[in-house]
Amino acid sequence: MFDIKENLKKLPDSPGVYLHKDKMNNIIYVGKAVSLKKRVSQYFQNSRSKDSKVRAMVEHIDEFEYIKCGSEMEALILENNLIKKYKPKYNILLRDDKTYPYIKITNEKWPRIEKTRRVVKDGSSYFGPYTDVGAVNSIVDLISKVYKLKKCTSRNFPPGFRPCLNYHINQCNGMCVNRENKADYMKRIEQTKTFLKGNSMDLVGFLREEMNRASCEMQYEKAAIYRDYIISAKALMEKQRVVLSQDKDLDVILANGKGEVVVFTVIDGKLSGREIFEIRDRDEDEQNVISAFIKQHYGEKSKGPGEILVKNRIAEQNLIEEFLSQIWAGKVKITVPARGEKKALMEMIKNDMLEMVKTRQARDENRDNRRSNIRKQLSDLIEKSKIDNNRRGYDIDYVQDVVDEETGEIVELFKGEDDAFRVECYDISNTNGVDNVGAMVVFDELAKNRKAYRKFKIKSITGADDYGSIAEVLKRRMERGLSGDVGFLPLPNLILIDGGKGHVEIAAKVVGAYDLNISIVGLAKDDSHRTQRLVYKDRTGEFVEEPLKDRTLLFSYMGNIQEEVHRFAIEFHRSLRDKKVVKSQLDEIPGIGEKKRNNLLMFFGNMDEIKDASIDRLQGVRGISKRDAQNIRDYFDKR
Repeated sequence: MFDIKENLKKLPDSPGVYLHKDKMNNIIYVGKAVSLKKRVSQYFQNSRSKDSKVRAMVEHIDEFEYIKCGSEMEALILENNLIKKYKPKYNILLRDDKTYPYIKITNEKWPRIEKTRRVVKDGSSYFGPYTDVGAVNSIVDLISKVYKLKKCTSRNFPPGFRPCLNYHINQCNGMCVNRENKADYMKRIEQTKTFLKGNSMDLVGFLREEMNRASCEMQYEKAAIYRDYIISAKALMEKQRVVLSQDKDLDVILANGKGEVVVFTVIDGKLSGREIFEIRDRDEDEQNVISAFIKQHYGEKSKGPGEILVKNRIAEQNLIEEFLSQIWAGKVKITVPARGEKKALMEMIKNDMLEMVKTRQARDENRDNRRSNIRKQLSDLIEKSKIDNNRRGYDIDYVQDVVDEETGEIVELFKGEDDAFRVECYDISNTNGVDNVGAMVVFDELAKNRKAYRKFKIKSITGADDYGSIAEVLKRRMERGLSGDVGFLPLPNLILIDGGKGHVEIAAKVVGAYDLNISIVGLAKDDSHRTQRLVYKDRTGEFVEEPLKDRTLLFSYMGNIQEEVHRFAIEFHRSLRDKKVVKSQLDEIPGIGEKKRNNLLMFFGNMDEIKDASIDRLQGVRGISKRDAQNIRDYFDKR
């Protein structure tokens, strides 16, 4: 048994890290100390000055261990690593230490532009972070197209190297086949960096020249494309506000009083991004929160800003400055601005943050109201349409306890009363009875649960038989769930069928046969294919047709679900149909087996591109010889 008093006597009077453990040997707290002896002993001294959190932690300490370090700095680094590794219960932790994307210009002979979430010391140039992921994708796509930058990851281009699709569609000049001038390419890379630093003049000027040239040559469609590029480039740059007169990089860190820390990023004097991090312990002192946040957030980054602005001086400020300066190999300052434009910047950001909090609160309230509203309406609908098996006289195969097929434990069939209702919607898709498929989409009340979506190839039905297909799909779905397949659990509270009375009747018979009191509702459309009314059987077994009022929450909700299941079913059906068409056509061509067929599809993307490809382009596909290319061309020319 661990004797705390005896082990306190053995603690060294030197820097180090200590780990408190509970009775289950779980690490519940990691701390650092200049003197391990003094710091750890303080936890076990009777004192009313300890806050409630510390007192609660001490009650759970069953033993401790320590690691000696050569200096306080070494202890800080080790403490930070151990907190990230063990995530102790009583340490201040980031609930979601997600990273926002950067734009990277690679350090290669022919540099590429790409999105990344990791910043490493590899000689590449990094710009960001950006909180708008869509904007990052737009920037990368825009610059790649405008400047025709290399997209492939190949570094070496030996003799005979075949260019990829980007070269053939004129989105790359072909450095792999010596058709790109290196000096011109590097000039475009420098222009890209200038744009990413906030100066759009070079890019916009280049685009305007190309637009005017295309217009003079009466290539008006091409000119319109460049016009749209100019609009996009300006829009992307307008998202950045100039906040400092000098081109400085710094971060501003503030706690918003809602259990979150907000980081505003300034690059070259422009406010360019915002990140929000949730803190697990909302009651912790703000100075300690910001201090712990900086260590965790920046501790694993290989580069960062030269200055960090905070509202008030933080715990261990000098030590953290030294810590960041060491890992980033450059001077880092943590500053509390007292005057001038940095003070004004801090005030502006505080006001921005207050507005952000208000906006998010309003959005959250609106979402909660919508959720509450739809929950009540779904609850009413579920009660009205629930199957009464005894009244309807189905042949019932009573459900026994369901056992998880993986763990062997009994599982709950349905969600708890306080959980979101599970709503499943089904649709059938085919072409004149061929490639018949079923689709199931799942909503946890308002939210799509895409992981629970399921596809079914209809096996027992031939021809266009919607009723038989729905019956097969529902039977397979219920049996998978009742067999303990967790991929089909929990069972739904409400089943929606894309159809009317006949569909509801069939579904009710299938579900009722398992003694499951699940509500079943049909979604009937009008002549414009809009969800017009709900069709269900009430508890007396009589059909009810309930009109859906336009522009109501329930109308939008049901319409969205019906559109989603229709989309999901159509996409699955088309994928099966297209695979069959592609396979049958290419398999008829002499010399084209499965491997070459797959290479053709990967290279061209679809059959239309293959049909229109020249012999030279076909030879650009891996494994396709001149004879193969000629056979492919001959096959499609004759059709």
